[in-house]
Amino acid sequence: MPQKNVVVIGANEYQLPLVLKARSRGYRTHVFAWEEGAVARPYADEFYPISITETGQILAKCRGIAPDAVVTAGSDLAVKTVNEVAAALGLPGNPPDTTLCCTNKYAMRRALARAGLPVPGFALADGDKVPQGLRFPLIVKPTDRSGSRGVCRVDTPAQLPGAVRAAVAASFEKKAIVEEYFEGMEFSCEGISQDGSHHFLAFTRKFTTGAPHFIETGHLQPSGLSEQAQRAVKAVLARALDVLGIRSGASHSEFRLSPDGRLCIMEIGARMGGDFIGTHLVPLSTGHDYTGYLLDTALGLPLELKPGQTGGAAVRFVFNQQELDLLKTLRRKHPEALRAAQVNSVPQQSDVQDSAGRYGYFVAAAPTARQAAALCGLAGEELDLVVKEGNA
Repeated sequence: MPQKNVVVIGANEYQLPLVLKARSRGYRTHVFAWEEGAVARPYADEFYPISITETGQILAKCRGIAPDAVVTAGSDLAVKTVNEVAAALGLPGNPPDTTLCCTNKYAMRRALARAGLPVPGFALADGDKVPQGLRFPLIVKPTDRSGSRGVCRVDTPAQLPGAVRAAVAASFEKKAIVEEYFEGMEFSCEGISQDGSHHFLAFTRKFTTGAPHFIETGHLQPSGLSEQAQRAVKAVLARALDVLGIRSGASHSEFRLSPDGRLCIMEIGARMGGDFIGTHLVPLSTGHDYTGYLLDTALGLPLELKPGQTGGAAVRFVFNQQELDLLKTLRRKHPEALRAAQVNSVPQQSDVQDSAGRYGYFVAAAPTARQAAALCGLAGEELDLVVKEGNA
């Protein structure tokens, strides 16, 4: 049988497990990315130092490669290129006309709101004008960035102009969205789809710094959500994926649940969850070969879900000495639980403004979510939340 050729768009730490999985199956890997930060480059059979946004150049190269699949793991920026190249070559993937709704927060909000799905009140930012009909506090964010870049909560009209300027500056298209702040616990749902059939593999409990920037400090699986709550959320998210046109590959759906059971969809990506959610936490907590499933859908192979041993898994990000102390304790007392770690030097006075500014991370696995949370200094409790039927 001829060796399959797999094109991977991107080469950062989230793409590395995808490259390694493809090679472990005997596939030939062709990786496209800028050279800086390309940690997957040494493991690629062929590396092309082309920016992941240069769709035309990548497509030209791919016509010569004749790949069997074009895929990315945890990058919104790569989604456009994956969709367009796959469509041009007649390979499995999401239609290119779905890209905007999957990568632009304003377009996504409009599509979901028009379908009657629960989203916060929102408007496209217009200078320092307070959008009519929106109530403070508000969240201001770039329309097309991730990783908490340019995100800020504003509580008064006087704070709005500066927040909008910062969000616009961080945006690729130089636009910002303003939305009402929705009070509630943060979660995400990790999914895989094929031919419009959606499968949800895990729920993730998310931890952040809170206002004003809501930078993610850690993630935990299982989430603690009851089975009843999970069923209700899955029904809403399946409709949302259909509305956005996500029919193939991974999905990462972020949402909040209020204390009284109201559900609000925050963002949905046509990709794996970053921050090691898809690549590390899902397989550790569920036994699902998420990266393998992603390859199967990109190759058009039958999707066979095979959960394995379940447990708890968490990732904690390094902001200051507190997290370094946790990691030292973990290495000393529970080395068997430590599954991955990378830490850069941490200044005495750190001022992290977004996810890219964090100083490292560590991943731990344990028999239960509560134990994994304790190892990473997170709060792992069972959550008896009931989702109101009106949201389902």
